[in-house]
Amino acid sequence: MATALHNLSDYEFDKIPDASNMCFGIVVAEWNPEITGALLNGCMSTLEKHGALPENIHVKTVPGSFELIYGAHQMTLNGGYDAIIILGSVIKGETPHFDYICQGVTYGIARLNAKSEIPVIYGLLTTLDMQQALDRCGGKYGNKGDECAIDAIKMAKF
Repeated sequence: MATALHNLSDYEFDKIPDASNMCFGIVVAEWNPEITGALLNGCMSTLEKHGALPENIHVKTVPGSFELIYGAHQMTLNGGYDAIIILGSVIKGETPHFDYICQGVTYGIARLNAKSEIPVIYGLLTTLDMQQALDRCGGKYGNKGDECAIDAIKMAKF
């Protein structure tokens, strides 16, 4: 979680395992592409910084954040991945749609983690406005994509 006391992109580089023999699946939502694109760039760049080979990072897109559950589930079934990362952005609007999507994705990914043999990393930004999303995809609070990459490497090693 990004706060004034914790930047999403701050971590101790030397404490992260080598990812050169790991394979990652990333499922990214197309909705809010300026946000999800920045999350994806941060995630891929951080995986590669820690040794992951570009050919071992497989990216699939889904239309929106709710579909991240299905995409991640399909990747867990296809095998060969050490971890799956979901990346999406839901920005609160005027209707309760925000609450349903955020709760549904959170529950779906939690359930997938409980049943799957590989970790599924939760990279869904749930923000109240566009500025909060921008602050968390490379802005003043860092990039949630960086944090997800680090989490994926650590959990793959777990």
